[in-house]
Amino acid sequence: MGALEEYLIWCDLPSDVISLICQFANEAEAIRRAFLKNQTYCSGRNASGEQQAAMDTWADGYLVNLFSRSGLVRELASEEQEDIIRFSEASGTIAVVMDPLDGSSLIQTNLAVGSIIGIYADGDVFQKGRDMTAALYTLYGPMTVLVVCGGKGVRSFAIDPENGEFVVLCYDIRIPEGLQYGTGGLRNEWTPEHTAVIRHCNDKGYKIRYSGSFVADVHQILTYGGFYSYPALKGKPNGKLRLLFEANPLGFIVTQAGGAISDGKINPLDIIPSKHHQKTPIYIGSPGIIKTIEEIHAV
Repeated sequence: MGALEEYLIWCDLPSDVISLICQFANEAEAIRRAFLKNQTYCSGRNASGEQQAAMDTWADGYLVNLFSRSGLVRELASEEQEDIIRFSEASGTIAVVMDPLDGSSLIQTNLAVGSIIGIYADGDVFQKGRDMTAALYTLYGPMTVLVVCGGKGVRSFAIDPENGEFVVLCYDIRIPEGLQYGTGGLRNEWTPEHTAVIRHCNDKGYKIRYSGSFVADVHQILTYGGFYSYPALKGKPNGKLRLLFEANPLGFIVTQAGGAISDGKINPLDIIPSKHHQKTPIYIGSPGIIKTIEEIHAV
């Protein structure tokens, strides 16, 4: 039994959820190898209206096929799909939400990108993020890293390229109160509230760290503290990031690591999604600064 499976069993996760996570994790290196032949952009756009990289469509098809073959997933919501996918022949009752490849615009520059997965043991994808059974992400950087939360803290692993086994990097990730931030959105589209947040951070000596890959930026915040944001903007009150595939899985993980997530006023993990590609403003990171950000928005 490997270190990953031991952790999942320790989390008291249902056996079918453990099996699904292990199946996904075992495909991480296959996904990484596919980067070499999928460097270009496609002519089409995804369900969110964004231009797709070839790797977006490859990863989506690969993972949809994986979850279909597992027989464990009844319902799947993907950022790259217009509609919810339902597997009528599945014997399991698991619902999965996923961003197959977050940060794909960075592939040609060889910066870190990743896959985000959220799992509900029973039901459908339109559930509160707080009720998630497990969440995980892979990060393809200098190492292939897997960060997993099974409801009992957060643990990180790396794949040993010598044998393909998962080795533990950190047994219990706890987010510190750091002094760095990243923010999306054009400056001339910021709201007065977000402008006040950034002014506060600059006054306190925060450093800017922003790559354009949500999962990579959150991983950095999880390690060093501070916060990542894609706020409400003038004319775009719901921001850019998706509730189901991005905010909920990473919010679940960061919260379990002692951090917090907010849209500036409320916790997105308490929202029952009403549609597939629902968006939400996001501030995610260390608990102290997230509390301060909510106080700034309340003024």
